[in-house]
Amino acid sequence: MEKILLRILFASSLAAAPFILKRKNLLMYLTVFFSKCVLSSSIDSFFIKKGKISYPVRPFAKVFDTNILYDLLFYPLLSVIWVRSTYQSKPVELLTRSLYFSGPMTLLQWFLERKTDLFRWKSWSVLHTFASINFTLFTIRGFVGLLKRITPEVRGGNFVEERSHSKMPSPEFIASTANHRLPNDNYAQIQ
Repeated sequence: MEKILLRILFASSLAAAPFILKRKNLLMYLTVFFSKCVLSSSIDSFFIKKGKISYPVRPFAKVFDTNILYDLLFYPLLSVIWVRSTYQSKPVELLTRSLYFSGPMTLLQWFLERKTDLFRWKSWSVLHTFASINFTLFTIRGFVGLLKRITPEVRGGNFVEERSHSKMPSPEFIASTANHRLPNDNYAQIQ
């Protein structure tokens, strides 16, 4: 059953990735994605080495101690969704929205830890999971806020929504250039 759940998670994450990592603002989304990969795998490795959590059933079990499907695909995609949904949020709204992400994820991990061999919590609890999910969510959101402040081209515009890099010429400009003739305009000499 665990391998089926992992395959379903892998297939659904791969299917959702093109829709989550849209072409517009792809650089920002990839920055969030890879930052979350580094952060979650580092934290996960630390707690695995401390013996607080383990993953009995995981992909590439002989190579990795962590579940790379969670750390390198599922959680980073959720972080991209998190950043997209909270980018314009004020602090109180940010805290409320964090509950929409961390609450269901914590309950799902608690249920899966009880019913499957995907997780084994040794000296770990639901509160640890809730705190670690919120820590990573706010860390990634803070990182994006920092990028917004230090990146000059992002400072005036919206980092998340589509920005037009080239403005369309106005109809007046098109009409004025259509009547203008260049000095070497051979077509004008033929008329």
